[in-house]
Amino acid sequence: MSADTKIAELLTELHQLIKQTQEERSRSEHNLLNIQKTHERMQTENKTSPYYRTKLRGLYTTAKADAEAECSILRHALDKIAEIKSLLEERRIAAKMAGVYSDNDPPRKTMRRGVLMTLLQQSAMTLPLWIGKPGDSPPPLCGAMPASSDYVAKQGDKVAARVKAVDGDEQWILAEVVNYSHSTNKYEVDDIDEEGKERHTLSRRRIIPLPQWKANPETDPEALFSKDQLVLALYPQTTCFYRALIHTPPHRPQDDYSVLFEDTSYADGYSPPLNVAQRYVVACKENKKK
Repeated sequence: MSADTKIAELLTELHQLIKQTQEERSRSEHNLLNIQKTHERMQTENKTSPYYRTKLRGLYTTAKADAEAECSILRHALDKIAEIKSLLEERRIAAKMAGVYSDNDPPRKTMRRGVLMTLLQQSAMTLPLWIGKPGDSPPPLCGAMPASSDYVAKQGDKVAARVKAVDGDEQWILAEVVNYSHSTNKYEVDDIDEEGKERHTLSRRRIIPLPQWKANPETDPEALFSKDQLVLALYPQTTCFYRALIHTPPHRPQDDYSVLFEDTSYADGYSPPLNVAQRYVVACKENKKK
């Protein structure tokens, strides 16, 4: 089965799941309305009789079952979305290797700077939010959670890569994994902001995988960097990572970090607060502040 055919099938299944979600929500509204009316009657009568307690217990049991059913459908829909994104990424990589490009993913040597920045912004916005079940802990690469020690980034993954610049200095850049050699334990990566010839061969210690999920501050605050923590963050409108301090962690799932970049042109050595998406903030391997 071709990737296009599989994607079309998954989109049809996703559409059906969305319809099921709406049907499930509409079906549960009547029960939620009964809960509200029962509480209003209790307030009017200013008492909680055994009858009302029994009735509410039954209504809440039904509401819980309805919520779990809707949650199950939504999780199934999220799995379908993840499959679609994976297939689209596989298709993009295959086209890149074959030298075929689309309007949404032009070759880097012809890509205007503004287009690249827009694509990076879209990538940050569409990074999925980790939604665990009760009792689940955030997995590796969720927000600030590091990758496991044996993790190997896949072809097409975006990473922070430490490379040597033209002037001999080293810097952290945003790069895309081309492949990984298990025999040499080295990556080949492409600089996201240069032509295809800008390929680097780097050891694992020079690669930091980017988060694969956003962390929810409301449910998993431990998966976020904390205030004053030293990190590497992608400087706005560039493709380079620089050392920074967390000024304010996200308060809501859709929020960015507010960070202070190291900058000697300011009296205190740090820039004013700048916003950086969760996708482009990673742990700094250099623990000490300059």
